[in-house]
Amino acid sequence: MHITIVQYDITWEDKAASQAAMDAMLAEHPPVKGGLVLLPELGDVGFSFNIDRICDDASIEWAARTARTYECWVQHGHVERAEDGRGLNTASLVAPDGTIAGFYRKIHLFPDGEPSHYAAGDRLLLRHVEGACLCPFICYDLRFPELWRLARRAGAEVFTIGASWPAERTAHWRALLIARAIENQSFVVACNRTGSDPHLSYEGNSMIISPRGEIIAEADDSSTVLQADINLDEVHSWRETMRCQDDVVEGFLGGIEVDTDAAP
Repeated sequence: MHITIVQYDITWEDKAASQAAMDAMLAEHPPVKGGLVLLPELGDVGFSFNIDRICDDASIEWAARTARTYECWVQHGHVERAEDGRGLNTASLVAPDGTIAGFYRKIHLFPDGEPSHYAAGDRLLLRHVEGACLCPFICYDLRFPELWRLARRAGAEVFTIGASWPAERTAHWRALLIARAIENQSFVVACNRTGSDPHLSYEGNSMIISPRGEIIAEADDSSTVLQADINLDEVHSWRETMRCQDDVVEGFLGGIEVDTDAAP
């Protein structure tokens, strides 16, 4: 599977400007047909609590148009409206024909303000993408290994995560991403924004990590497109060689609802 990560400085609450920037970056570094494009959390507005301003159909329309243009998969972060009027911090997975393959709503909301403006999700999303069982997450979900383990148990082989992870905790970002890959013997594909918003600064450091915890590709703190190929055989071979999953105590894990598709 070919991966394209778009790491950039989001224009605050301005979808048109942000989408134009992403369009220009993708035009310069076109995704491979059938590959996956990964964008940051709330990828065309930034980590905003202004739900009324940022919640419309423009984000998903852009993602669908981009998927059709390049005939690729797109994981885009955007806002939906919850039943109680708050937002849903969402990662949508769009198929190459522009149809929506699934929605993941962020389960772990950052306690500093996010729960007042967003409702939490309650289920995992697993979808088969180009032969790989893919599971998307969002930002703060990274700190909760039990969530990832439940996804691994459900069949996840590639984890994708879009984030607005602050610069002051970049060391945690790197360490936790590598740990999640090692723990779950899975690829981890992570896109963090760069630049700044009215509240925080961001250092990017988007990366792609192998099931052994080896960094395949890593960005710095600049706006950039990070591209690499991953081979799913590495997941299967390493899991067979190092059979850690055999020793997991299932009773410690609990459970969660999983929205999954059938393997092709």
